[in-house]
Amino acid sequence: MEKGMSVNFKIRVFSVITGALGVLLMLALWIVRLNLIAVISALYCCIVSALLFLGTVTRKRINIWYFYGYVAASFGITMYYIVWGADASFGMRLLSNIGLALPSFIVILFLYYVSLYVKKHRQVAAAVCLSVALILTSVVYALTMNLKSKPKVFSLQKGHDEYLAGVDADKTKANSPNVLFILMDDLGYGDISRYGAIFDTPNIDSIADNGLYFENFYATYSVCSPSRFAAMTGRYPYRGYADNVMYPTEKCFVPFSMTRHYNSFELGNNVDGMLGDEITVAETFKAAGYNTGAIGKWHLGDYGQYLPTNQGFDYFYGSYQVNDMTPYYFVTEQNGEATPDPDFTTAKLRESQAGVTKKLHEEMTAFITDAAEGDAPFFAYYSTPWPHAPLSVGEEFDGATGLDVYADCVTEFDYYLGELFETMKELGVYDNTVIVFTSDNGPALQGSTGELRGGKYLAYEGGQKVPFMMKWEANPEAVGAVTGSATRVEGSAVLVDLYPTLVELAGITGNNGRTLNYMPFDREIDGVSMIPMLTGEKDYIHGADNPILYMKREQIKGIQYTIDTDRLLEINQNYSDYEIITDNDWLQFKYFKKMQNDNPAFFNLVRKNWLHIITDDSGENYNRADVYPEIAAEMKQAMEDAMDEFKANRRGVNKQYYK
Repeated sequence: MEKGMSVNFKIRVFSVITGALGVLLMLALWIVRLNLIAVISALYCCIVSALLFLGTVTRKRINIWYFYGYVAASFGITMYYIVWGADASFGMRLLSNIGLALPSFIVILFLYYVSLYVKKHRQVAAAVCLSVALILTSVVYALTMNLKSKPKVFSLQKGHDEYLAGVDADKTKANSPNVLFILMDDLGYGDISRYGAIFDTPNIDSIADNGLYFENFYATYSVCSPSRFAAMTGRYPYRGYADNVMYPTEKCFVPFSMTRHYNSFELGNNVDGMLGDEITVAETFKAAGYNTGAIGKWHLGDYGQYLPTNQGFDYFYGSYQVNDMTPYYFVTEQNGEATPDPDFTTAKLRESQAGVTKKLHEEMTAFITDAAEGDAPFFAYYSTPWPHAPLSVGEEFDGATGLDVYADCVTEFDYYLGELFETMKELGVYDNTVIVFTSDNGPALQGSTGELRGGKYLAYEGGQKVPFMMKWEANPEAVGAVTGSATRVEGSAVLVDLYPTLVELAGITGNNGRTLNYMPFDREIDGVSMIPMLTGEKDYIHGADNPILYMKREQIKGIQYTIDTDRLLEINQNYSDYEIITDNDWLQFKYFKKMQNDNPAFFNLVRKNWLHIITDDSGENYNRADVYPEIAAEMKQAMEDAMDEFKANRRGVNKQYYK
């Protein structure tokens, strides 16, 4: 053979390797069973279709190895979603997946037939045309392929079912409190007047009257879906593969909105939402005899096990997605079956979202009215999409504040919340309802964080410190409130704490009353009840043994916990020279091992080994790592230990239960 391989030999080797790769992708997809490999396989088919086209144009023949590779990869994808698909029945998966793949299969078969006679001029022209058609059908298939497959995760279904079976339904009495949980979207710490807003939100503020409000309350994440996962489960989203925003799984050809491939890459393990074997606060309350309803934004999955009425809610009205995503539409859902609202379709909401606040108010009012007429208490989850951009308000509130649409939008929500409260009073359910108000994270482009650093997407205080208010008018002492005032709480709490807190307030028991404050036992519950702190039994609930974690994309970005000043003096007596030590019984410390700069002018710089005392520096303005080096080292180690523990037990299972 001449020096080096001949061109034909090189092409032959490349062709064989390329064809074999298609077979390997097919086998890998069936063995590993991950959406990611299916997406790679679809891209492979697009590339091979282009190679087939080049072959017909330049060499006037069909490369049989490319043909074999294409058929193997596309057949692998089709069979994978028929067997391991997560949506619909087996029969429907069979029909839908064959239907999606059929155009490409027809074209490739015709192309193979033509290749037998490719030497004739007409057949060459036909082969070129069919190759172009194959490129088009391959690209269309990559954009429309089924990406819904069964999650490949450790299942907690056994513990899920056993726990819910143990909840005491007959212990729910007529005087058990109702629950109204109000969750805003992208509302900043300083965006209501109780927390210093420059516009008025009297009805939201009223929740703290005869109740309480937190100075230091944190969303569990700085973006939407993970925080909502935490609120529903009492667990950090890492445990449920829910570490980032969840995108639509529905096919859509609007430019830049084809994001359904995203979950496969970002969440991993085929997870498309909050897994069905997670135990939600709604499931607990439903098992205890409550009538459960969710109104507004869900954003924890849009099909199958991820739907709200498959996660403990009897009724849902709202959208599965965020108002800046496509598709974005409203549905009424019961028993896992959704009926689209013809008045709030994607097309209509793209034109204007001005009627959303009023419509959601009407739905929440209807749900509470219906529930009040029944014998069971209610658990109502009021998840408004505001003030997440794009912002919109009803005509009567446009310009109401003299500021901008952001403030107008919050003002409109506040108005209708007042209307809801009046209806609840007329129905006689207001006093005996535990009302909770907070936000899923800090503000994005607009909105106020007060004096806090950063905003949405960042682990600084402005990204996760949010307003939090709670009241139980009929029993203020139960939440540590003083009648006739708004009780201010200085200690820190986080959104994962809400689930165990509500279970304790509602007095939910298990195992025929033998277990008080009955919580899941087969898995780690990261949250703890806030009640001991609120009633004065404890000064704080998040010490070194139970820190607050600031997480992003499967990494701990920061850690916060409270330390007694007596302990600080034991560590270093010289700390007594600082007024912050002598003036307080305990301090709230926060530590970043490494954190991106929030100043875009210095985007290339990072903050390393950064220690803050939130007690007197909520703006995170000064690094105290050099002054308190022992604390910085301790918190750094605590971060690393927590991350190691997460990695060793991804789903946070009780290993004794699942052994």
